[in-house]
Amino acid sequence: MGIDELYPPDRLIAAQRATAAAGLDALLLTPGSDLRYLTGYDAHAGERLTCLVLPAEGESTLVVPRLERPAAEASPAPATGVRIVDHVDGTDPYPLVVAALDGPVAAVGLADRMWAEQVLGLRAALPDAAQRLAGEVLRELRIRKSPAEIAALAEAGAAIDEVHLRMGEWLRPGRTEAEVATDIAAAIRAAGHVTVDFVIVAAGPNGASPHHGTSDRPIGVGEPVVVDIGGTMPSGYRSDCTRTYLVGGSAPADFLDYYTVLRDAQRAAVAAVRPGVTGAAADAAARAPIAAAGYGAAFLHRTGHGIGLDGHEEPYLVAGNDRPLEAGMAFSIEPGIYLAGRHGARIEDIVVCTTDGVQRLNTTPTELIAL
Repeated sequence: MGIDELYPPDRLIAAQRATAAAGLDALLLTPGSDLRYLTGYDAHAGERLTCLVLPAEGESTLVVPRLERPAAEASPAPATGVRIVDHVDGTDPYPLVVAALDGPVAAVGLADRMWAEQVLGLRAALPDAAQRLAGEVLRELRIRKSPAEIAALAEAGAAIDEVHLRMGEWLRPGRTEAEVATDIAAAIRAAGHVTVDFVIVAAGPNGASPHHGTSDRPIGVGEPVVVDIGGTMPSGYRSDCTRTYLVGGSAPADFLDYYTVLRDAQRAAVAAVRPGVTGAAADAAARAPIAAAGYGAAFLHRTGHGIGLDGHEEPYLVAGNDRPLEAGMAFSIEPGIYLAGRHGARIEDIVVCTTDGVQRLNTTPTELIAL
């Protein structure tokens, strides 16, 4: 998988056409996943302005701080045909954005997560331009992954699977969640990730909090432990996988009962994925067996979220999302059951909707793993 395949120049052309179709004169993108999606440039986010000026027609310009120009030139951006201009510390960079637009504009799309000070700076520089979200345009381009993007996500999935397969090296009674998390973070990097995005190690009652994180609480004998981990690969694409472990001793009887329900629910939701099935229907496929077993109120969150250059992006598998799934959409399937004050469990795989079904990108077993 080459960089030119992962960040092809024709993305800029597609984005320009979509910008025009949306009634926008240009997109203005500061550092983040949208900028990287279009140019391959993983730009540093800081107080110095970096901004891709993508007009609906004409040449695209990447405005960068002069001290970061070498990084921009070394990135895939120049191969996409983007012109690079720079600004010196202490000078106002916003006139460069206006100049790159090469004429008046009525409406621009701003990066969804642009810093407020840059939003206001662009408003001052372009006082007559309405500001909308660039996500209105780019969401539709990013929601279906190319074969190269799917390959990058598969590489990320295999890397995080390697870490889960080593969990027996670190999860032991008496060790704290934080101690285990330190080992896991090192292993995530060793498996090929350039950054560790999150490490959740949630033992016993902490497992009932879906976004617990870690603590200095020692892991007890016979406690279930939810381990949810992910990172970013050199490609920019991300991993995210959850498994639940039993550390020594015997698990509580009710935990074993509902874990079986959860495993079956997760498999049912994976099996339900195919083109035409809605996000809401996939969510319902996971939710129905959990509710039938009496644990419906303990399933606290949506069944899944999209993944790519962002850890959470479209599509979302949640009640009310009636958009049909399409081939190339990549997302998590991660039902959970959480009993407050006692314990919890979650199983998560990243999957891709294919032309005739589904492909799991995480391939480790989903049975309860006793260490």
